[in-house]
Amino acid sequence: MLKLVVGVLGLTFVNAPISVAQQGIDPVLYEQGQQLYQENCALCHQDSGVGDPPRFPALSGNDQLGDPARIVRSIHSGRRRMPPFPRLTAEEISSLANYVRNAWANDFGGVSTGDVAAVLEGLGETGPMTSIWDGVYTEAQATVGQAVYSGACGICHGRRLNGAPEDPDMRSTPPLARARFLRVWDGRSLATLFEYTRATMPEDNPSSLTDQEYVDVIAHMLTVGGMPAGDDELQPDPRSLARVVIRPQP
Repeated sequence: MLKLVVGVLGLTFVNAPISVAQQGIDPVLYEQGQQLYQENCALCHQDSGVGDPPRFPALSGNDQLGDPARIVRSIHSGRRRMPPFPRLTAEEISSLANYVRNAWANDFGGVSTGDVAAVLEGLGETGPMTSIWDGVYTEAQATVGQAVYSGACGICHGRRLNGAPEDPDMRSTPPLARARFLRVWDGRSLATLFEYTRATMPEDNPSSLTDQEYVDVIAHMLTVGGMPAGDDELQPDPRSLARVVIRPQP
């Protein structure tokens, strides 16, 4: 039976589930997988793995998880609305795969680091990682994004991107810039932000902007947050956006 301890950092495994131990899965790797899931996956797929179909599919009871190679490719390279996670190592992907394949109602067995590495070898290089502080958008792009934001986002998230709506009778919304935004999104990539935003926003008409408009709005969010502009625009390409990590100021 699964035992949990509630600590400062959240839920910590004391014992792995019996089914996990019986299948020879390292409990330490399983716990690491749970932590990686919370950091990278729970935003869309929920803590319980039920997702939000059809936007975000359920992982609990999902027979497609029976194919380990498919999981590795999806995590590393992305799939449909799922962003890529190129920064995850073979061991981390193995841990994450072990967790999602055996948590909740799932019982698909383990995936070794060697198995993951073999799949990754065929996927090619992804390029270097960078951060939002490295000049990843242009001033001109941010200006275009400001105009899009004012028409599609500002009424709910506020002119200052602080989550304060223009209409006092409307509920507050998540901030899109500065310290509070960085605390929530710390460690995630611009690809995750891009895919989540275009799947869920505007709230009353998701996916109603073009991909270019969504990425231009992200450029506006970065400039309001104080991140420096550079020479190249952000591109509405999840693979390139996945290499840009959201971090507090160095």
